Amino acid sequence: MSTVALRNNIRRLRFEKNMTQEELALRTGVSRQTIMSIERGRTNPSVLLAYKIASALSVELTEVFLMEGKLAPV
Repeated sequence: MSTVALRNNIRRLRFEKNMTQEELALRTGVSRQTIMSIERGRTNPSVLLAYKIASALSVELTEVFLMEGKLAPV
């Protein structure tokens, strides 16, 4: 069994850019509640939304999202 989690740095990056959840939501075309849910780790974004978030924050995708844990052995 694998225990893998998607972590993110959205909150820290938003603060560094002086950006609110609402601003990030507007830039990415989703609701503030969606950004809040992703930021808190309750929801995983689609691949497209993850790229939009990284682009809106002007950073690489891997600076925003990281995978923690181990994959199941094959």
